[in-house]
Order: sequence, then C-alpha cells, then structure tokens
Amino acid sequence: MEKAFRGLLAGTLMAVVVAGCGAAATGEAAWPPTAKKWFDRAETGYRTADMEDAELAVENALRLLPQEEKVRVLAARIALARLEYDRAIQLLEAIDSSEAASIRGRAYWYDGQIEKAADELERLIADPDVKDTWATEVAKLARRGTGRKPFTLSGGLLAVSEMPQVSATSLVVPLEVNGEPALGLIATGTAEAVVDSSHGGESTWLSLRFGERVEVKDVPALAKDLSGISRQLNAPIKILIGVNLLRHLHPTFDFTGGQFVVRTFEPPPPPHATTIRLSYVRGGGMMLRGAFGSEQTAPFATLMVDTSMSFPLALDDGGWKKAGVKLASLRDVPNLGNLRAGTLPLLRLGAFELPDVPGVYGAPVGDLEKGLDINLDGLVGSGLLAPFRVTLVDGGRTMWLEDLPQEAIPTGPPPDDAMPLPDDELTPPEGVDAPDDAPAPPAPKPAPKKPAPKKAP
Repeated sequence: MEKAFRGLLAGTLMAVVVAGCGAAATGEAAWPPTAKKWFDRAETGYRTADMEDAELAVENALRLLPQEEKVRVLAARIALARLEYDRAIQLLEAIDSSEAASIRGRAYWYDGQIEKAADELERLIADPDVKDTWATEVAKLARRGTGRKPFTLSGGLLAVSEMPQVSATSLVVPLEVNGEPALGLIATGTAEAVVDSSHGGESTWLSLRFGERVEVKDVPALAKDLSGISRQLNAPIKILIGVNLLRHLHPTFDFTGGQFVVRTFEPPPPPHATTIRLSYVRGGGMMLRGAFGSEQTAPFATLMVDTSMSFPLALDDGGWKKAGVKLASLRDVPNLGNLRAGTLPLLRLGAFELPDVPGVYGAPVGDLEKGLDINLDGLVGSGLLAPFRVTLVDGGRTMWLEDLPQEAIPTGPPPDDAMPLPDDELTPPEGVDAPDDAPAPPAPKPAPKKPAPKKAP
C-alpha cells in the first residue's frame, strides 16, 4: 500500500510540476525592506493555498518592484493558480526563462489557445535542462489539435446521469466516448482527461456525451493503461475525468443520491450550501483550505483534493500535529504496511464543521510538497466528499457543498471492497518518469462514519 501511495503522489506531482525550472537568483538583499516583506508574504500565501492573500501581497510587491523578474514570475504563478490566464501571460511578457515558459504554456493550454500552447510548450521541452512529461505529451496533443476549440458544449441545457455505486465511494459516471457507451471515473488528482490505452491507442481528441443530452466535443485526453483500475473497481473504466474537463462541465456529483449532473450553463447557488474557494497549483492540482477546529484562530489546513483516493483524509505529521492528534495515538492498519489510522476531532470546510473525520498517516505527502513547492497538510479523498452534494462553478474556481440530511448519510461499518491498486498500474509508461495523470489508488475502508456536519454560526 505504501508503494501504491508513492505511485499516487508521483502521478499527481507530474500532472502539475516542472522539473528543473528554478528561478534564477536575484539580488533580493538589495530590495527595499517593505517590498521583500510583501514578496515573502505572497510566497507564503501561494505555498499554503491562501491565494487571496497571496494576490494582495504580490500586487503590493509589484507596485514597489514592477520590473523585478522574480516578483513577476511569482505573480504569474499566483494568477495561474487562480485561473487568471490573461493576467499570467501579461505578467511574463519579455521573460524567457524556462519557468516562465512553463507557466505561459499552461496558461495558453488551459485558456484554450491551442496553437500558442503548442509553440510555448515545444520551446520549453527543447531546453535540455527541463524534464516535464506533462508538457511533452500535451505539446503533441496541442499540435494535433490546431484549429480545435476545446470543450465545446452542445445539446440540452443539462444532463443527469445515474452514478453506479460499484465500489466504496468511487465516483463512477456513465457516458459515451466517441459514440460508444463507457464508464468514467472522476479523478481530480489528474490534470487532464486520461483515456484507456490497454488495447492500444495514444493521446487523442475525443467527443463525449453525458446522459444522452449534452455533448462535449474536442476533449483532449492523454493515454494510459487503466486496466488495473478496472480490475480494482470491477468495472470497465474507459476514461478518467480530470480537472481540466471537469471545470468545463458546470458539474454536480451526489454520491449518496447517485446523480452526476452536467450543464451548459452556470447554475444558481443552492439555498443550503457553503462556498469553498478552490485554487490550482500549476493550473492543474486542485487545492482548498480548511481549518482544524471551529474557532476562528484554529490552524488552517492546506489540502489537495484527489477524488480517486477513497480515504477521507491522508495527513502528514504536520497535519496531524495541527489537528492536535499525537502520532503515537494512531493505530496500525493490518496488511497496509506503514499506514496508521486515526480520527480527526474536527475539520472545518467553509461554514461546515465536520466532526470525527477518519484519516490515515503514512502517505509520503512530503514528496508532493517538495516537487510542487507548496506546504501541504494532506489530501482529501472521495470518502470526505461522499456525504455531500458537490457542485463546481465559475470555471472550477468555486465549490459548493450541500449538507445532506442525516438519514441520507451512510452509517454502519464501511465496506471492504476498496483495496489498493496493483503496483503495475503505478509504473511509468515507456520507461520515463511517473505519468502526469496517474490516478490515486482507492484505499481500503474509506467510507466516513460521522454525524451530519454542523453549519457554523
């Protein structure tokens, strides 16, 4: 299981990281003290997913040092995380570093400017010091996609699909892929859609249809052998629905109610929901902030969302410490290597207070932190979101969580059908680095057993 978690984190990391693209040293010591303070505050905000404060701070740093490359690159990273593509591109004008090319290429790609993305990403990977598997694969897709308009929606206003509950809290969705019936897995740990290549095939552009009513044309999809996931879930998974696709669907997923809704319009806010702001490190890693307590002074939690992981939470030692739980109190989990389990006293998400949240310790979150240059407390899996009705709006920048009634929340012992993925599913393709969009393994015993969340006053 430990090997599986390392594969998960390597795959998530490669979905959004750029290897070997460090910023060149500049004379920070010569900066005005106030500018340095604003810059450091912006950097801290970025690394802890506090993007609102990071933006405020970096704008003040830019005001004092408008031509400083290091400040402009940080501002562009923050803009990309907030999905402000035009702003990210504008900030990097006349900056030719590999890091700037990486940010600019991602901004063009996620903004749907396919030809410019191809040019920029090809320029990036032509640097012998850069090893970026995501950029290599996406550059090929972008070059083949010249003239396409990604994620074009047509058909009805919305489509409602019934989600088969094939395993624990896995978010499985029926759909059509190029006219053929198929099953997809919502996997926010992947930046792009990933199509099964177990019977051959390569990265390509697809047409998807949901609920026989809404069609999504020109969907870019990377290729990977998904047969291990299919064996694990005992369901033929054809495609992973990554965040780049998900952000265009105006979606709602309700695991308990068994519904997946795709819309061609922005829905109105639900009457009884809390709002959570999302950000995306390097444009593809879904991040949210919570708190380890109900008090306003409670420590903040910096969490990456990966719905293909079935554990409700996987925290590192710093996360458990912030939550007030001693590592010595965690119990070993039989047959799962070095993983240990415990219960988080309380996690606050938006206005909701979630008591007694199950979690695990032992996932190498530090590897992900190091590669992405962020300070994570842990990962959120589908087990935490399953008791809610979840909607993404504003191009994926906002998540609405609707509290379900007590009787709708599963009780009783969690199922035993979610086991780790086999190690062969975690092997990088073609002998290179771990694939950009390797999914997180569904973990055992994930379903949370907890009271309905309370809404903070």
